[in-house]
Amino acid sequence: MIEKRAVGRGAPCLVVAELGTSHRGDLEKARALIEAAVAAGADCVKFQLVHAEEILHPLSGMVDLPTGRIALYEQFKALEKGVDFYRALKQMTEAAGVLFLCTPFGIRSARELRSLGVRAVKIASPELNHLPLLEETAGYGLPLLLSSGVSLLGDIERALAITGRDRIVLLHCITSYPAPEEQYNVSVLQSLRAVFGVEVGLSDHSMDPVLVPALAVAHGASVIEKHFTLSRQGSGLDDPIALEPAQFARMVSAIREAEATGRDGTLAKLRREFGDKRVAATQGTGIKELAPAEQANYARTNRSIHAIRPIGKGDIIDQDAVAVLRTEKVLRPGLGPEFLHLVVGARARRSVPDGEGIEWADLI
Repeated sequence: MIEKRAVGRGAPCLVVAELGTSHRGDLEKARALIEAAVAAGADCVKFQLVHAEEILHPLSGMVDLPTGRIALYEQFKALEKGVDFYRALKQMTEAAGVLFLCTPFGIRSARELRSLGVRAVKIASPELNHLPLLEETAGYGLPLLLSSGVSLLGDIERALAITGRDRIVLLHCITSYPAPEEQYNVSVLQSLRAVFGVEVGLSDHSMDPVLVPALAVAHGASVIEKHFTLSRQGSGLDDPIALEPAQFARMVSAIREAEATGRDGTLAKLRREFGDKRVAATQGTGIKELAPAEQANYARTNRSIHAIRPIGKGDIIDQDAVAVLRTEKVLRPGLGPEFLHLVVGARARRSVPDGEGIEWADLI
């Protein structure tokens, strides 16, 4: 249950329009996006509360995104807005009659969301191993939507050990932009539900508005999330892989039809429309593993422990010298966040440059 909206088996699929940062900090553009998403059939509108230093180190370098090769830290800095901006987004969303959802990327942004009285929190795939963030948000007693792109079963199990399994929806995802539909392995939804005993859904980065979402409903998804934009030619970071209003409305129609038709009828219809081979490839094996498109991202997109100032040989590493960050492409990955308690208070065996990941070889 999110506010008064039932989520799970027996309830209609919750359709989430991921607006992210497509508003580019402009409230009037945000209003237009919200209104268009609601008109297209969204039940929920989601944003991202960005503080660059919670996500990346300033030396993270250039990153390839759908909009091109960019300095992502600088992009995130440009997108930073005060908490009043998100209060306005929440008010506009709720005035439009749909649920407001937002993604925090660290403790500061999580606490800012909590101060707004949010009814649920979404954790993005790269933060599934951000254990301090999971501990923080689990303490709010709110429903949590956990994306599980670029993760293994052990990563999900560790996250759920922190959050618990009540009020959890686990979203299957492929962390690739765009994500190849034939790698989506949609039938893994049933496996995840059986293994972990939680409600499941799907965060979709593929390009077709129908195939993956309708298949997900046929395999038991209670939530479908999809990027939304007014135009794929827009300047938002995810606009090139988002659905425009007409496409999003088509997706919503396909989801509702799949709910009414049931599993067997939906599979038969999709096979007629897309062909047996394409549908079978998109359903996949049902075995949870990294998709080929995201394998290279595993150590670099997920969080690890990085120096946030130069650490000298022989220094005692204090809490203010390190942070749990995404590595991306230039810096070396560090130890996982589960080892933060061992890193803080340890003595440095060798000097660690600002930005680099902390390795075991760095510690005495």
